[in-house]
Amino acid sequence: MTSALAFARHDEKKRTLASALHAGGGSVALGKDTSNLFRDREPAARQRLDVRGFNEVLRVEPAQRFVEVEGMTTYAALLDATLAHGVMPAVVPQLKSITIGGAAAGVGIEASSFKYGLVHETLLELDVLTGTGEVVTCTPDNEHRELFFGFPNSYGTLGYALKLKAATVPVKPFVRLEHRRFDDARDFFAALAHWCGEPVDFVDGVVFAPGEHYLTVGLFTDNAPHTSDYTFEHIYYRSIRERREDFLATRDFVWRWDTDWFWCSKNLYVQNPLIRRLVGRSRLNSVTYARVMRWNSQWGLTRTLDRLLGWHSESVIQDVDIPVARAPEFLEFFHREIGIRPIWTCPTKCFRRDRRFPLFPMDPDTLYVNFGFWDVVKRRAPLARGQLNRLIERKVGELGGIKSLYSDSYFERDEFWRIYNRPAYDALKRKYDPAGRFPDLYEKCVLRR
Repeated sequence: MTSALAFARHDEKKRTLASALHAGGGSVALGKDTSNLFRDREPAARQRLDVRGFNEVLRVEPAQRFVEVEGMTTYAALLDATLAHGVMPAVVPQLKSITIGGAAAGVGIEASSFKYGLVHETLLELDVLTGTGEVVTCTPDNEHRELFFGFPNSYGTLGYALKLKAATVPVKPFVRLEHRRFDDARDFFAALAHWCGEPVDFVDGVVFAPGEHYLTVGLFTDNAPHTSDYTFEHIYYRSIRERREDFLATRDFVWRWDTDWFWCSKNLYVQNPLIRRLVGRSRLNSVTYARVMRWNSQWGLTRTLDRLLGWHSESVIQDVDIPVARAPEFLEFFHREIGIRPIWTCPTKCFRRDRRFPLFPMDPDTLYVNFGFWDVVKRRAPLARGQLNRLIERKVGELGGIKSLYSDSYFERDEFWRIYNRPAYDALKRKYDPAGRFPDLYEKCVLRR
């Protein structure tokens, strides 16, 4: 199918969606089948805009190093389309089910982020459906540049990205990985910072326990003496402890974390070899796990079991970015107060120092370490609502870091807006959603409305 036909279909879908928004009234939400948000929301009567059809890759331009794609396109489909041309998006979040529009409105990171920043820093252009029913094209230097820079971390409260232009980078067939162990956390973070200044393609790491830190450095390569397969019987994160060197096909490298949702598949018992074989290769992925998680959230099975067994539990599913100089301090706090393991670590820094994203402010001169931790903490003693998450939020603020908002948040209103720039947000809200068709960022991300 030609690009011309794809763009014609896109224009028709865009007109239909804008008309639906104009015809309705009151508050608006997306009508879609999937989500990578990990916060429950209160049910409410809203107009649902069906955006499921905005899932096509419109064109790939490998020589010019960009791709144009609709907002509901998953990174699984986007990667397939770009790899066919010898390129990939500069930053591909770790899970196949994440959509590029979701990553633009939220915050997306991967092991290439030390070179290219967060997902939104790799975007070149956005077409956004605003609360007025207009579709505006936003670039870094046109009349809608304030929305281009203000869209990241807005989580659908300023509009929806219907089409995006994103930067791509050339790839080679394989990725060579080297896993290095460090006993001391300060040595680990110093090495992580060092490798971010070297001519490599990927840097991330895993903390398995106090005194057991692994740094992984990846480099594209044309040849590989062998390749490992972590799409079925073998589990990637376990290999980090077992291998000093590894080779993966580029596609398998990009999705190395998806098969087991990093390591969270253990909670569904599918790391047991027998259960794993019964489940089958095709179901070992983030799409399956997210469906199970949402079913459990709806019906409260594990909450009921914990209550019967006398456990008090709190979901602690977060990604936080901490300046690398303060990373050892955060890790020590986290081991002492929270205790979730393993922990993913991924460095990131601003791709272009001259650009600022007001709703997710980061110091352009600072290398940050993203800490990802995703589990339920169980204690015999009662836990106040959000007790452990509040500890984390306060520590992140104390250390000059910032937290992503895809999961539970418990900030006080004034505290939240000091961090996430209320003046800039209110100015964008007045211009692009003056009638309040979309929810307020605090109400959506903290109050769950």
